[in-house]
Amino acid sequence: MAEQTYSTLDEPLVENHSVEKQDGAEIRTSSDDAELKRQFPSGLTVTFILTSVTLAYFLIFLDLAVISTATPAITSQFDSLVDVGWYGGAYQLGSASFQPLSGKIYSRFSIKWTFLAFFVIFEVGSAICGAANSSAMFIGGRLIAGIGSAGLSNGAMTTISAILPTQKQALFMGLNMGMGQLGLATGPIIGGAFTTNVSWRWCFYINLPLGVIVGGFLLFNTIPEPKPKDPPLRVLGSAIKSLDLPGFMLICPAVVMFLLGLQFGGNEYAWDSSVVIGLLVGAGATCFVFLVWEWRQGDNAMVPLAMLKHRVIWSAAMTMFFALSSVLVADFYIAIYLQAIHDDTPLMSGVHMLPITIGIVLFTMVSGTLISVLGYYLPFLLVGGVISSIGYGLLSTLSPTTPVAKWIGYQILYGAGSGCTTAAPYIAIQSLVTPEQIPLAMAIIIFWQNMGAAISLIAANAIFSNSLRSELQKRATQISVSPDAIIEAGVRSIRGLVPASELTVVLAAYAKSIDKVMYLGIAVSAAVLVFSPGLGWKDIRKVKELQIITEKSPKSDDKDPAVADEK
Repeated sequence: MAEQTYSTLDEPLVENHSVEKQDGAEIRTSSDDAELKRQFPSGLTVTFILTSVTLAYFLIFLDLAVISTATPAITSQFDSLVDVGWYGGAYQLGSASFQPLSGKIYSRFSIKWTFLAFFVIFEVGSAICGAANSSAMFIGGRLIAGIGSAGLSNGAMTTISAILPTQKQALFMGLNMGMGQLGLATGPIIGGAFTTNVSWRWCFYINLPLGVIVGGFLLFNTIPEPKPKDPPLRVLGSAIKSLDLPGFMLICPAVVMFLLGLQFGGNEYAWDSSVVIGLLVGAGATCFVFLVWEWRQGDNAMVPLAMLKHRVIWSAAMTMFFALSSVLVADFYIAIYLQAIHDDTPLMSGVHMLPITIGIVLFTMVSGTLISVLGYYLPFLLVGGVISSIGYGLLSTLSPTTPVAKWIGYQILYGAGSGCTTAAPYIAIQSLVTPEQIPLAMAIIIFWQNMGAAISLIAANAIFSNSLRSELQKRATQISVSPDAIIEAGVRSIRGLVPASELTVVLAAYAKSIDKVMYLGIAVSAAVLVFSPGLGWKDIRKVKELQIITEKSPKSDDKDPAVADEK
């Protein structure tokens, strides 16, 4: 690997790079001189841009978590407890389906206008959720909002890499991730406050006025492009090739079929039914065709396989696949535990989840700061995975009689562990690839992060629903109300439906079912320990190389300028 040289902004631009092979792909190490020649925004301009993208990042995570304490009220209004998994899963489904394409779009179109377009889609989805008059309409709004979030999450990282020099990006990346975790952590409180005092609909309407700030700050400022891009009409004129739309038309249905198969299995259809098997087999077959197509496209692919073969990138992707899952599983089902077992209002359940909020936000920021100071990110991933696993193990012992001090302590452990695993994979990737490849690399990582979250939420819902039905059936002789009626009534309706003399039995069934969901939390937290070592033991204070990861394309004379440089 060539050692990097630095110059002042006034020095002439020197194009230096070396070429080596790693993981079967060609990796070109680009000099930082080109970056130092670039003009970055400063003053109020960079402040407004960073405020915009950070607020947008806060909103997409807030939108993911805000329904955790609002979900019981929504299920009661729509009589839709069996749809709980889709309230979070649909959001992740939309995000995961469009994430790969978002990377290609950012690499071809203006960062600023692409970000704003995705934000409009996100706002439309939020408006539909707020106005929903049925569970199906609500899920549709969540899906649209998820599509918008696909571009916003990628766009936030891409924008930071475009407006700041590499040596400053780690700090602001950590702050941005911290704001995202703040949205994720405060979502239950905000959702509970709106649900209790106004309406659960304002959990989504609140995105509309805040969107004015995001749009306003971006609209009147310019985000510099790492490399010149073709005019939009020219890109659209060759969209099938330049955006790899055939690849998108393969990966999108593959994701939808896979997640539908998981959702239907054990709920609407048996796992061995032709519908579920057909969906899962169809997803696998379509994914295989997608990989073959991407391989044939080489560096022009929507998801360049050269990147997937790079150890740091696939390790980061799989680490985030499980890391976000470890955050979300507890969020949803601790809220259900507090509202069902302790009869908390949505607001009070959010207040009682403050230990999680404090743990996640505090340790996200602390770990990010320490990574910047110490230079090493792997220790925080390993420690976080261990602590999170222990926290989930303790949460799996929850019962109707668990003392307050214990369930507060269990939440603190889980929150601290989850916070330690948040920023490190992004920092690792940011210090690996050049700014023009950031959208593609981030698309890969965020895609797998969202797939992991969607799969874990659907899996958790399947575990909870099936377990609750089973636990209630075991106690059927002690309960005068049918298990199906209890499940369909929703969490907030239990005490109005079940006689007081039978309530203890029903709550015990709820607690047992939540405990089984926490076993999933143990598994996903432990998986972080398996994949994170692939990120390597590196000191980001010393590693200065930025790599352009490519492989020889079948059409070597027609490479995507976003993923390849001329030798």
